[in-house]
Amino acid sequence: MSLYRLNEPKDLVAPTLVAAFDGWVDSGAAATTAATLLAEGGEVTATFDPDLLFDYRARRPTLEIVDGRLSELTWPELVLRRTRILGQDLLVLTGAEPDFRWREFADAAVELVARLGVVQWISLGAIPAAVPHTRSVPIMGTESKPGLLRGNVLPGPQGILRVPAAAISILEMALASSGTPTLGYFAQVPHYVSGPYPAAALALLRTLERHLGVEIPVGDLADEARTQRTRLDGATGIDEKTRGYIERLESMVDEERLPAGDELISDIERFLRDQGGTGGRLN
Repeated sequence: MSLYRLNEPKDLVAPTLVAAFDGWVDSGAAATTAATLLAEGGEVTATFDPDLLFDYRARRPTLEIVDGRLSELTWPELVLRRTRILGQDLLVLTGAEPDFRWREFADAAVELVARLGVVQWISLGAIPAAVPHTRSVPIMGTESKPGLLRGNVLPGPQGILRVPAAAISILEMALASSGTPTLGYFAQVPHYVSGPYPAAALALLRTLERHLGVEIPVGDLADEARTQRTRLDGATGIDEKTRGYIERLESMVDEERLPAGDELISDIERFLRDQGGTGGRLN
């Protein structure tokens, strides 16, 4: 049984596929926010079967009740949409990270990419890190071969980093093995920020702009980022100890010291514990 249903477009020209799923590599909902804005208004090209991919007890559909009447259910979904910016075809795959069948999902992605003539795959993600909200959002990259990343984004971190795998990375590796050029842009989100972080979503879209050479509409993200920055400045400026910690983070950024693997692991562990995730020590 196929995991997806394809409404095959007839006029795609060398499309780039951009993908983002929720989960632990979507800190601050930055990646899925960016992908959703990118896909806004796009036509549906493919849909994945949610009954085969999701555990509804862990990822329950949202029920809307109006005046005591059960009115509407919103189910988790994974949808591929086609959009076009300045004549450039883009396919955007975003939604909930699957609970089941990751290997089949990766095989389906390889098949779908081949059928649609995709020329490159770009993963979007966001990870918690020891970075301050008072500086530009750092972006780290992954690439299947040197030279794919653009806009002065470097692959990293240096050395070996072992973390719980995400579905987005499984797909990226499968596609790289099949011969599709793959790369990823990952925003670093201050680990002390909870909830959405629009500054990171904005940074990911700006990075995509530089990579694709097009201007991408960003909606209200810039205003939302400024409003949140004001709130965070106020919250972190009250306590002297907190101010000192932010200043230390600023010094690290100003010295252009990239985080080591152990530092990222510590931040990711903290994030997973706070989210009720895997917890425990990462190897």
